[in-house]
Amino acid sequence: MTIGILKEIEGENRVAMLPESVATLVKMNVAVLVEKGAGERAFASDTEYEQAGAKVDTKPNVIAGSDLVIKINPPEKEETALLKDGQVFMAVMNPYFNHELVKEMAAKSITSFSLDVVPRTSRAQAMDILSSMATVAGYKAVLTAANTLPKFFPMFMTAAGTIKPANMLILGAGVAGLQAIATSRKLGAVVYVFDVRAAVKEEVVGLGGKFVEVEGAVDDKTAGGYAVEQTEEFKQRQAQSIHDQAVKSDVVICTAQIPGRNAPLLLRTATVEAMRPGSVIIDLAASTGGNCELTKNNETVIHNGVKIIGNSQLPTDMPTDASRMFGKNVINFLKLIITKEGSLNLNWEDDIVKGTAVTHGKEIVHERVKGVIG
Repeated sequence: MTIGILKEIEGENRVAMLPESVATLVKMNVAVLVEKGAGERAFASDTEYEQAGAKVDTKPNVIAGSDLVIKINPPEKEETALLKDGQVFMAVMNPYFNHELVKEMAAKSITSFSLDVVPRTSRAQAMDILSSMATVAGYKAVLTAANTLPKFFPMFMTAAGTIKPANMLILGAGVAGLQAIATSRKLGAVVYVFDVRAAVKEEVVGLGGKFVEVEGAVDDKTAGGYAVEQTEEFKQRQAQSIHDQAVKSDVVICTAQIPGRNAPLLLRTATVEAMRPGSVIIDLAASTGGNCELTKNNETVIHNGVKIIGNSQLPTDMPTDASRMFGKNVINFLKLIITKEGSLNLNWEDDIVKGTAVTHGKEIVHERVKGVIG
């Protein structure tokens, strides 16, 4: 079997696999084709890929010569057009929103796997690219805030007197939020954390954060650790609690998201207007609408002196380690569908394989995606 690795679009610095991951595939008796220049923005040269056992070629040749094609972002129209009927494709397809792409994949009889819908089970943790990229995003969000805020993060005792530590509010205590807590505490900030899931309180406190509790949250244990939609009564109490804490904060980092839906609106315009000028908001949920009412995806907005940075792509700013983590997650998934002889074996009895597949045999096979698209 041959696996092809494609180059990402301009502005995306990561690559689906670094040479070290390619070397692992070669040891699995798999041939690897890599598009020319695929790893250059992650500081991996074509020569390094060749030394790892891959062949470097043009995009059309890589796609034409591969049984399975892998990239990080959804395919561009040019790439989709080059895919052959019956070919296997793997990427972060965001299928709950990219309806036309899903339909096109099905129409071309492409077997597609969307790495952002890997089931949230203990066995699938080693393949969870969302958690890996959220770790990078949470870390970079704090560093971005520290570089932007016109104040120190830690408390300082100086000849000019005591400098108070920065106050930070983190909305959402998923992987990104927890990493943001850990990084913020290392930098000396005082960290308050809001999440509708009471179960994460222990983790928040263990990392040195202060958990902001709002009574009456719905905590669905069947949601795989994700937040779920809340009642209107709870949302009103939540809004007031977040407002009260945000206006005292120097930095707010927004990480709250609900799979397959727009991000919950947690930070209203009135709250932003009540915050101190110079404060910073980093919204990691920008690509799905944002947690802040004023967020614009891939833009920085200044409102009443408050800087709102809408960026869901922070992992691309750490391309080497982000690519390394992504590649290892993909290798762990590939081990489920590649035999010891290096052949492709799509085992539909495996819950992870089945749960990650979006299209197969001209059909949409992912039940939740099918329900969203209709």
